[in-house]
Amino acid sequence: MRSLRAFPDSGWLLAASVLVTIALLAFGSLMLGRYPLTPRMVFDALTGGLRGVQGKGGDTALTIVLMVRLPRVAAALLVGGALSTAGLAYQNLFRNPMASPSLLGVSAGAGFGASLAIMTGQSPLVVEAAAFAFGLASVGVAILVNRADGTRSIVTLVLCGMVMSALFEAFISLLKYVADPTEALASITFWLMGGLGKANGLDVAFLAAPVLIGGAILLMSSWRISVLALGEMEAAALGVDVAATRAIVIICATAMSAAAVSVAGIVGWVGLLIPHMARLAFGLDPFRLTIATAALGGAFLLCMDDVARSIAPVEVPLGVLTAIVGAPFFLVLLLNSRKRGWA
Repeated sequence: MRSLRAFPDSGWLLAASVLVTIALLAFGSLMLGRYPLTPRMVFDALTGGLRGVQGKGGDTALTIVLMVRLPRVAAALLVGGALSTAGLAYQNLFRNPMASPSLLGVSAGAGFGASLAIMTGQSPLVVEAAAFAFGLASVGVAILVNRADGTRSIVTLVLCGMVMSALFEAFISLLKYVADPTEALASITFWLMGGLGKANGLDVAFLAAPVLIGGAILLMSSWRISVLALGEMEAAALGVDVAATRAIVIICATAMSAAAVSVAGIVGWVGLLIPHMARLAFGLDPFRLTIATAALGGAFLLCMDDVARSIAPVEVPLGVLTAIVGAPFFLVLLLNSRKRGWA
């Protein structure tokens, strides 16, 4: 495990630069929306909220900033950071540049849990809890089947994850087929397309524990996780406990992904695209790369959410927008990397 004291000064400079950039992006996001706010109104609302007094923009500005936009901005940063960090960890664990947080079935399982709760008329909090529980359950079943196989092979684990994804996607299709077309079906479809339009303070609190704790563990284990990309035998020869490190990655990445999906719905491409962008921009140092990946993921999803709620009179589903932007960008990234001999 790498010590924080061993982190070079340039790494701390990177972390400081990242924090400043994210703060500026977040402040700008607070000004965007159907009700435009000036920088002064946002600043007064933030400081007024901390002091418990009314901001200069009035009660309306104070309510919009603190109750609507601030939780949404925080949720976007947490979801983006969680998905991108989980994607980076999975790509190292499975030695597969196409690995993403949904590889072991967490997204499909969470989607089924949310769909089931929506169809039975549960509250938003129960919908999130069901999505989180079924996301964990999907990965848990894949792991149990892999252990029952006896070989505990990474390839078998991936295949088990693919089977669980296909199974829960079939269950989702079945629920959509029997759901009430006037209410439940529309709600299920909208949830599956992803979005942060209903994010609130409770959602941020729900995200904070698994994302921050899981992310911190992955960060502290970043060197050992990166060594796994060399192969299990090579990692063991370098003194890495392969089984323990694999368990850390799967537990932390699954918890982070399940929490993110339960709040934001199914938002693709973040966990696949952002780690590659971070590698090209910040190099392969494990500690630095993990920080950069989380920051880029949060910033990317925050920008996408800003576009989703500003580009049209009706909010564009976040998962649809990330696919529209992410897929072509990934193709360009892939072509450039091949020309340079990186892939």
